[in-house]
Amino acid sequence: MGTSSEEDIRAQLLVDIDLPSTPPSVPGAVKMSVRSLCKASEKSGEQILKGVSLELALGQVVGIIGPSGSGKSTLLRALNRLWEPTAGAVFLDGADIRSLDVLALRRRVGMLFQLPALFEGTVADNVRYGPELRGKKLSDIEVGNLLSMADIDPSLSSKPASDLSVGQAQRVALARTLANNPEVLLLDEPTSALDPISTQNIEEAIVRLKKTKGMTVVIVSHSVKQVQRIADVVCLLVAGEVVEVLSPSLLSQARHPMARRFLELSG
Repeated sequence: MGTSSEEDIRAQLLVDIDLPSTPPSVPGAVKMSVRSLCKASEKSGEQILKGVSLELALGQVVGIIGPSGSGKSTLLRALNRLWEPTAGAVFLDGADIRSLDVLALRRRVGMLFQLPALFEGTVADNVRYGPELRGKKLSDIEVGNLLSMADIDPSLSSKPASDLSVGQAQRVALARTLANNPEVLLLDEPTSALDPISTQNIEEAIVRLKKTKGMTVVIVSHSVKQVQRIADVVCLLVAGEVVEVLSPSLLSQARHPMARRFLELSG
């Protein structure tokens, strides 16, 4: 579901930091769009995603919720090609992501997984990991700024990563992702294993990134209350289909029967 292998994480961090920056988009413009995206199970042939279409606006936090097995994580992983969508199905700033170099795409569309998987070494070693793959060494000040951005004390930079709590490790993983300066941040149930205080810290960091950097954030969450706290738009996914796209304040007005039942049981 939301878990990830170390191979996935290393693939996500293998980015070309020296690629030219993409010109800034117009505020409120469509940052990413999904058009009739389908995905079938390789084992059973059952449809996991059934013609999903969705628009993600620049600088918005988009929450994706729905029952287990509805395809939420599968949808998220298509957005930076952790699985390959068909051509003409996913676009970034109007360009088909299949036409983009995959390393360039993952610089622009970063991902944080459900469970933090830090590498051996210190906190700073982990934050520097992605840039170092392409020959860039982040300074201590840059590492400290990234840790602060992820709501973690920069004084922990020299601490062994293995000594961190789960909540601290998840925020270091966020800082490591931010080291690649993504334009879009994908979050796959990033707080499901965290205590309430750590959850609040991550949520505050997400909101801060939207406000200070204009970052587009897509968060898959099992918590309706969480998306109501931090999302600008909520997408309800049921059995591989987008059945509702609503403002968080209007979730009670969802009309689809399964969506209504999910919301009632989650309340």
